[in-house]
Amino acid sequence: MKKFLLGTVALVAFAAPAAAADLAARSYTKAPAYVPPAPIYNWTGFYIGGHIGGAFTSDDSIAGGTSSSNSRFLGGLQGGYDWQFAPNWVFGIEAQYSWLTGNTDTVTFNAGDNYTFSDKQKGVGSVTGRLGYTWGPALLYAKGGYAFADYKTSLYNNTANAGVAVSNNQNGYTVGGGLEYLFAPNWSGKIEYQYYDFGKTEFLGESVKNDEHTVKAGVNYRFNWGGPVVAKY
Repeated sequence: MKKFLLGTVALVAFAAPAAAADLAARSYTKAPAYVPPAPIYNWTGFYIGGHIGGAFTSDDSIAGGTSSSNSRFLGGLQGGYDWQFAPNWVFGIEAQYSWLTGNTDTVTFNAGDNYTFSDKQKGVGSVTGRLGYTWGPALLYAKGGYAFADYKTSLYNNTANAGVAVSNNQNGYTVGGGLEYLFAPNWSGKIEYQYYDFGKTEFLGESVKNDEHTVKAGVNYRFNWGGPVVAKY
């Protein structure tokens, strides 16, 4: 019995290395490289900012005279709120006001008597909604809504030395669009085109169209963290 046990132990001792040698070597799999998640840019929140640019009005014929097209410098402020949803769409509401410089247009003409028409524009403002699509740090948007004009028109009869009643409208609409870009924490820059229409000023059977084409460049400060937000694991 003792010899049998010793023989069995010896057999197992010699067979174990042989069996281990027959086993296939375990393959080594390299762990995948860590790829950080793509940043998600957050447009939701309040903002304020400023802008500069130019304004351009249309040509109008007035009783044999011509109201020349005016190019003016503008500068102003804007503020609003954006809400990002679905997930690349952005809806916002914005209030904006622009001051105009070099803004008095005067035309002298004859319509039986000698007249001088003056249109003094101080500024334009708007309250608009805007809808845009964002990819990465960029936002392409369209906007439209209510507009108002800060201007005064007058007509003077130089022959009779008396003023003449003028009918005008300081309320209108505006449409436009632009591109905005998040370039730093809490900061975005934009370029924008906006058209304002305030109808016509009418007098003595004549009319002058009151409108503005504007091109602006601006900067906004965003109170939320306007840069990339990276998911944490």
